[in-house]
Amino acid sequence: MNRLIVFCLLIIFSACKNDKEAENEKQVKAEIDFSSVAIEPILENDSLSIRAIEIIGNNLAFAANNATFGMYNFDNKTWRTNTQEYDTLVPEYRAVASTDTDFFMLSVGSPALLYKTGDSGAMELVYKEDHEKAFYDAMVFWNNKEGIAMGDPTDNCISIIISRDGGRSWEKLSCDILPEIIEGEAAFAASNSNIAIEGDKTWILTGGMKSRVYFSPNKGETWEVYDTPLIDGEATTGGYSIDFYDENFGIIIGGDYTKPEGNTGNKAITKDGGKRWELIAEGQEPGYKSSVRFVPNSEGKKIIATGFSGISYSKDSGKTWKELSKEGFYTLRFKNDSVAYAAGKGRIARLTFK
Repeated sequence: MNRLIVFCLLIIFSACKNDKEAENEKQVKAEIDFSSVAIEPILENDSLSIRAIEIIGNNLAFAANNATFGMYNFDNKTWRTNTQEYDTLVPEYRAVASTDTDFFMLSVGSPALLYKTGDSGAMELVYKEDHEKAFYDAMVFWNNKEGIAMGDPTDNCISIIISRDGGRSWEKLSCDILPEIIEGEAAFAASNSNIAIEGDKTWILTGGMKSRVYFSPNKGETWEVYDTPLIDGEATTGGYSIDFYDENFGIIIGGDYTKPEGNTGNKAITKDGGKRWELIAEGQEPGYKSSVRFVPNSEGKKIIATGFSGISYSKDSGKTWKELSKEGFYTLRFKNDSVAYAAGKGRIARLTFK
């Protein structure tokens, strides 16, 4: 009996030690600062403008203009690319998403075309919208069954389509359950990052004449909307990208892409799940950015923002920033806490932060 007690105590002590070591390692990672970024191009094609990428297991997928999409394998460092036209149309894809089994891509403009990988290996059209104002901006899945895409308004609310069957079919939400838009409010298909999710919670960022955040606590069943302090009032102003580290702490970024130096009213954080937003680094760099991402395992302290003007980094939850590179990218996704992939005009690159 005494041996059993000693054995149990050893197990408990070992578990506590492992938990403490894991917590210490997590803390060390959060405190490590970035001072530079190494940029390694993995795809170069001057004819492409790439605004949507997605890490799917051991692969990186993208979709772009010229009806082009493809996938890169991290292990053998090889690309497989293809095109998906529709009749005589050559779509421009600016939103991608994935489940464990399928890849999805969504075009801008009318008709809106949403494709998924089919059983035959060819892309299968699962949603088409012919409305003249159709223009979808971003897409993401909550889980393997449920996904959401958002776009500019075609009526008196923003466009939201939802799938509950793994992406095989999509249904557009009625304006009866969505907040009414403000005249001129829309969104930007700049980086496939207008939507953020944490568990069942969803946030959607708009811009233009009014920049707001739409919130659903239940995977799109009900919605409310909150104002942001971001610059707005013009077709090119407002929020371009949103990310949440957890269900309370989030960041939005944008500005005016026609005035990329502008660094007031273009970045804000929330600590209460999006109800209230506070401007950060007012009058300080960075200016306009199209994509923002929390660094994984950083306790919400480290943030990377990118745009066509370069890559910026904050180590203190957005209070201060420094420029790591002038090389421009439209969008960025992290593979781990030091490696990310970014896409932009004519290229996709691996970014290693040091």
